[in-house]
Amino acid sequence: MSQNPPNLRPDLAPKPVFDTPRREGQPTIGMVSLGCPKALVDSERILTRLRAEGYAISPDYKGADAVIVNTCGFLDSAKAESLEAIGEALRENGRVLVTGCLGAEPEYITGAHPKVMAVTGPHQYEAVLDAVHKAVPPSPDPFIDLLPATGVRLTPRHYSYVKISEGCNHACKFCIIPDMRGKLVSRPAHAVLREAEKLVEAGVRELLVISQDTSAYGVDRKHDLSPWKGGEVRAHITDLARELGRLSPDVWVRLHYVYPYPHVRQLVPLMAEGLILPYLDIPFQHAHPETLRRMARPAAAAKTLDEIAAWRRDCPDIVLRSTFIVGYPGETEEEFQTLLDWLDEAQLDRVGCFQYENVAGARSNALPDHVPDGLKQERWDRFMQKAQAISEAKLAAKVGQTLQVIVDEIDEEGATCRTKADAPEIDGNLFIDEGFEGLAPGDMVTVTVEEAGEYDLWGRISA
Repeated sequence: MSQNPPNLRPDLAPKPVFDTPRREGQPTIGMVSLGCPKALVDSERILTRLRAEGYAISPDYKGADAVIVNTCGFLDSAKAESLEAIGEALRENGRVLVTGCLGAEPEYITGAHPKVMAVTGPHQYEAVLDAVHKAVPPSPDPFIDLLPATGVRLTPRHYSYVKISEGCNHACKFCIIPDMRGKLVSRPAHAVLREAEKLVEAGVRELLVISQDTSAYGVDRKHDLSPWKGGEVRAHITDLARELGRLSPDVWVRLHYVYPYPHVRQLVPLMAEGLILPYLDIPFQHAHPETLRRMARPAAAAKTLDEIAAWRRDCPDIVLRSTFIVGYPGETEEEFQTLLDWLDEAQLDRVGCFQYENVAGARSNALPDHVPDGLKQERWDRFMQKAQAISEAKLAAKVGQTLQVIVDEIDEEGATCRTKADAPEIDGNLFIDEGFEGLAPGDMVTVTVEEAGEYDLWGRISA
């Protein structure tokens, strides 16, 4: 069992899980999936299409006829990681296809690795398939190569990400995602619900709703209606969340990347009712109005505190997670202290933090008064120290409480679980080290909390 300290990259997806068998002589593709859960869903869609065409999926380089590297381009450090992964795939396999966010800059990739076979941009599934066909021709056997109803999934069997839209309409100066992935494009509500229903039928116990901007879901579609279960459902996050929550009383529904628009308060009664988890992942980014203005983000931190108070009034169990940026160009000590004071008042449950980085193409690069690296690190340390103290106090208050948990992993030391307050990879864990022998991943059990740390809990199964 491993504890879960905060990560410098609080946006990362879980490590992909490959468990598909391979028949003799079957053309085989390897996959390296980097970056966030949204990229992991893209990898799942690519592999689902390849499986339908008779390809096997390899978890390593040596067993593959070619390797797809799904890249991340969110930060310059992520770009460097992507180039390193491409280089490793070339050394270990030699036949490499590149896709994903960094694929929007093909010259950047081929300049570093001219031997890659093809480069495609984000969510260009047809182009990826064409490149694979050229590199490794398909050889399907319709009597053997059966595709599961849920497609290929790279997460553990008991939870799955559900991507409801692509792209973003915001113009934050530090972000190039709209340039790479375009404006907001929402999926029809019935398509999202049907995918989720199939996942639940296949045994998934937790649905994690993701997008670039979950709150804006359906804006591009003018919140149109879709037929569903003999009636109609609107392409709006409130309606979609309600219908997801109705799929099964035994399945958790968790919302990620929710911007704090006024209509978010309509989601809170669904949480109080138990239809969706009392969990909001909201990227506040900062608290000082001038910093937010330079970021080109809504600058209403005081109103945000009022909203948080209202959410907690209407749903006392609500858990709030957020990410922040420290060391943004022009950030003064006064602005940073405002952020610390705001965090003190907001008392968020789960917090991640980035140190600002220039990203090629981002408008923030041209801002004056960049913060030195040493000062960024100092501010990150101070921020995380305060966030850690808040987390430690909140978790200590849970000792003695009885909580429902979902089991993620079992090993010889015990069971690694999560409470309703914890998303995979980015939040904490609850550990059971006695009486866990009969548990399996995906089980939901009731636990009494006996001990708390800075980010994790320990407990025993309740009688």
